[in-house]
Amino acid sequence: MSNQTILVVEDDIEIGNAIEIYLKNQNYEVLRAYNGKEGLDVICKNEIHLAIVDMMMPEMDGLTMIMKLRESYDFPVLILSAKSEDLDKITGLNMGADDYVTKPFKPMELLARVNSQLRRYNRFLSKVNEQEISSSYVVGGLEVNEETKEVKVDGELVKCTPIEFKILLLLIKNPGRVHSLESIYEQVWNEEAIATDTVMVHIRNIREKIEIDSKNPRYLKVVWGVGYKIEKE
Repeated sequence: MSNQTILVVEDDIEIGNAIEIYLKNQNYEVLRAYNGKEGLDVICKNEIHLAIVDMMMPEMDGLTMIMKLRESYDFPVLILSAKSEDLDKITGLNMGADDYVTKPFKPMELLARVNSQLRRYNRFLSKVNEQEISSSYVVGGLEVNEETKEVKVDGELVKCTPIEFKILLLLIKNPGRVHSLESIYEQVWNEEAIATDTVMVHIRNIREKIEIDSKNPRYLKVVWGVGYKIEKE
């Protein structure tokens, strides 16, 4: 029996029921929500391994939900999208979704994508656990060691201030996840975000230290209008 739980966020009851049947036939545990707000509530109260999220929903749409959950969670997210909603699909993937399934979909295709994403996620968790044991986080040639407080780029030691180190550690612990300026400030300074401009200054300084070309960064990327992330390799 699978111990993996999948959240289905779909306001169309018939489609949601069908997806639930397909997943339960594969021995997945299934939780349901009917809009983005309900979906976030379910995530807060349960351990979720993957979410299937419709784009067009009342109260809170799928895109907003994905942006909010990516502030705290790494599990895979599959978008359900109509063929005419290419912009939604592209935007959703840029904002943190891992894959999309076009409506109407074939059950076997949906299950194949679910299984594929869960395999990748399980491999990712294994690597994270290994890194946590060693206290070292590595993305490409960038290495940040939480225990020794050292930063290396292609094996060369890079000197960072304590604040720069905390920002870099926060981002590299969650490669691919976008952090808003407010989120970075609150987690690094441990207080309410009131002066996010200082975060941008530190980000600029970090780039100058770890990037070959700070104007075309390899590691520390901006997602316009959202925040910053360490790019996955």
